[in-house]
Amino acid sequence: MNGRDGEVREVRIASWRRRVGAWLIDIILVGILWDLLAGAAGPITQFHFWLPPGPIFSAWFVHLGSGDALILFAYWTVLEGTRGQSLGKMALGLKVTDRRGDAIDLSRAAIQSFGKAFLLPVDVLIGWIAMPGSGQRLFNRLSETIVVLVDDSAPEGVRYVRPG
Repeated sequence: MNGRDGEVREVRIASWRRRVGAWLIDIILVGILWDLLAGAAGPITQFHFWLPPGPIFSAWFVHLGSGDALILFAYWTVLEGTRGQSLGKMALGLKVTDRRGDAIDLSRAAIQSFGKAFLLPVDVLIGWIAMPGSGQRLFNRLSETIVVLVDDSAPEGVRYVRPG
């Protein structure tokens, strides 16, 4: 794609492996935080995620209920709509952008977050089948967003050095 001055901007699409890693980090962190907040508020509610039973997923934070998807939807919409990154994406060097690699707004973040929070298996499966090789879920396509690798290089005129 051409940039503002005719230059071609390179936007590196994130791998599915990294995206799943960021998703796992997000659901674990949000689950722990919500359980702590719910514990402080008393036994009014608890936040648990549902994943298939097994030794990897048998921890206390892995049981998903219906209200949990609303919390994740709000979490992803706000963070990705304002910063472009959830905590999981920050940890793994990913960012949600528009197709040109520019920042997205809350409305685009809400559309792409909806699929991730409420319809993830269907969202991913349709993306793999209908848009092979694109690295997009269905709701990424509907929101005109992509998940990209963050360019962590130093700005022009800066060189990072480590002491010692």
